[in-house]
Amino acid sequence: MASPVPNPFPSIADTLQHPAYPGTVWKLEPHSKGRCPVGKTRGGPFHISYEVHGNGPIRIAFVMGLAGVKAAWQRQTNHFGHEKDQYSVLILDNRGIGESDKPWRRYTTSAMALDYIDVLEHLGWIDRSDPSPKRSLHLVGISLGGMISQEIAYRIPKHLASLTLLCTAAAVENTKGWYETMRGTSNIFMPKTMDEQILTTARQLFPEEWLRSPDEAIMPSPKRTPRCGPAPGSPDGEYLPFNSNYQRFQAQELVKKLNPSAYTMWGVTLQLSAAALHRKSQTQLTEMADKIGRERITIMHGSADDMIDVVLGKKLINMVNPGKAHIVEGMGHAPIVDRAPWVNELLENHIADCEKIKDQHE
Repeated sequence: MASPVPNPFPSIADTLQHPAYPGTVWKLEPHSKGRCPVGKTRGGPFHISYEVHGNGPIRIAFVMGLAGVKAAWQRQTNHFGHEKDQYSVLILDNRGIGESDKPWRRYTTSAMALDYIDVLEHLGWIDRSDPSPKRSLHLVGISLGGMISQEIAYRIPKHLASLTLLCTAAAVENTKGWYETMRGTSNIFMPKTMDEQILTTARQLFPEEWLRSPDEAIMPSPKRTPRCGPAPGSPDGEYLPFNSNYQRFQAQELVKKLNPSAYTMWGVTLQLSAAALHRKSQTQLTEMADKIGRERITIMHGSADDMIDVVLGKKLINMVNPGKAHIVEGMGHAPIVDRAPWVNELLENHIADCEKIKDQHE
């Protein structure tokens, strides 16, 4: 890892003035997008904002975690949906965040999974009425998105060509003792400046050394990346680096949090309650894995995850008994960001392996 940079933790004011800030969210043009009505028989309809990038035959559905928006997947969206031509990538804002509706009601991971399934049906990616569906969907979920993915997989196991669960759990349990648990929970609601909020979140998600290092994001180029618009304010349209990895994360958080229609405390709190109440039993996970096929399942967790303890990742692995399991030394809670090239390669290899067996007789 590169040497730390001077002042890796700049103020919000400094970052808002940085020349890279206008290009924080890459202008990756989707092949289709919209706001899909979901939950018509579940108290809705609510509208879920989605984008599809790429038009290849291999379909990947990414499911984001707590308070994450579509752009949080941009390292994967660019790699699979723009740099490659064999994939179609679905990203969406879960209920409660971003451009999706934020209904004031109880959120559960099962309801959020049904939202996602409704979008999949709207796009024609699955057909729940088909008694013998093809395994055409590669499902990838992280954190809360991994919990939602468990619920999706439990409901439509025969549609899945593969399942990848990152940094998630079958249930959120107390593994750190009463004091540490209460301190961590109270941090979410304690009054803080936005500078303090973002720095606290960053240190919960990423290793300190990575945060202090120079910005290492592999950015698209409007000159070579298909369907990529120019960076606003850049003289030649190219996307510019930030000073540090932390500053890029800070900028992405600012883009989200400074948009009052995208980020609300009630929406995040309702998502948090869904994560806190998530429960999948041994019986349910065994049934899910049996119907998908364990050779199609990968589960990965980091030893340094400060959001969902690695103990819970190991427990999920033991409950599911997946074909591939990775406990990664030193990895935190958001490897799709700080280990993006490696994660993309891992996903690509797993998907390729599962494409070879997706039509295998069961």
